[in-house]
Amino acid sequence: MMRLPLFRYEAPRSIEAAARILAAEGPQAMLLAGGTDLLPNMKRRQQTPAVVVGLRQVAGFSAFGTTGKPANGDGVITLGAGMTLTQIGRDPRLATWAPALWEAAMQIATPHLRNTATLGGNLCLDTRCNYYDQNYEWRKAIDFCMKKDGKTCWVATSSPRCLAVSSTDTAPALIALGAQVRLVSSAGERRITLADLYNNDGMQYLTRRPDEILTEVSVEVRAGWKSTYWKLRRRGSFDFPVLSVAAAARFEGSGKNARVAEARIVLGSVASRPLIATDAAASLAGKALDDATIAAAATLAANIAKPMDNTDFVLGWRKRVTADFVTYALRHLRGDDQRPVRERFTHHGLLAIGVKA
Repeated sequence: MMRLPLFRYEAPRSIEAAARILAAEGPQAMLLAGGTDLLPNMKRRQQTPAVVVGLRQVAGFSAFGTTGKPANGDGVITLGAGMTLTQIGRDPRLATWAPALWEAAMQIATPHLRNTATLGGNLCLDTRCNYYDQNYEWRKAIDFCMKKDGKTCWVATSSPRCLAVSSTDTAPALIALGAQVRLVSSAGERRITLADLYNNDGMQYLTRRPDEILTEVSVEVRAGWKSTYWKLRRRGSFDFPVLSVAAAARFEGSGKNARVAEARIVLGSVASRPLIATDAAASLAGKALDDATIAAAATLAANIAKPMDNTDFVLGWRKRVTADFVTYALRHLRGDDQRPVRERFTHHGLLAIGVKA
């Protein structure tokens, strides 16, 4: 049985109090929201904070709010970082206003874990690797890796940096939606785009400072935008993604005359951060989503995917199917009925409240 290491637990009731604790304790303190990532990591001695700061009792940490009129395509939704994934998945407004986020949340882990896991925790999810996500004794037996206690990246022994992979589901979806996040510390607060929260480095994968708390996510809801999220994993539930694709596009016109005014395509689980496929998205501008346009964009997106041999499936195959998943996502935005394809990769929960898959 793997046991937790010794630590001191703090349970502040406000963000300000939590920020003061982080400022006083420094890097030896870590935040706990749902605990579905941190606690298993602590049992494996991947993370060993001396102080754990619980956020469950923080007032307003799981609040959901709106400004303007999102239902009319002109507003902003604000999601507290403490919202559970179940809360997101059970809200039909989010299925309409931010489909990519809703689809991503519904595909994470299992119902039991979604009841506990939080949006903020998923956005700050530790990077993963076959050599890192093992118990202490296993890692000690092969010699520790660069990410924890060692000096070598066992994925690529000559690599100067850790290649552990970003496995968050909600980050690619929210980046495609143009989300921003609020970071609070005892010195003040700052707002950044969600894309700027991440580094392409398996160890220093967040730009969030140790004394900062991610408190909320804001997303603009504008008329004409559609979005979707697609995920590849071995099983239909529970598993982390080994590839994900989030796509969003604003359309002008309707029916056969609809053309893409602007778009975003984001790849997940193929690097140490979500990758924005800028060229692929730009190639869609001003065009209808016909098969040739989709194929060209899918090829451009797949070009930036560089998966490593540190998760499930053969890495060469994971790179090849990137274009397929971008194709599925763009066909979904076009309005194709993708339910037969979707059901090959995910559970039936995406159809639970009548949202077209």
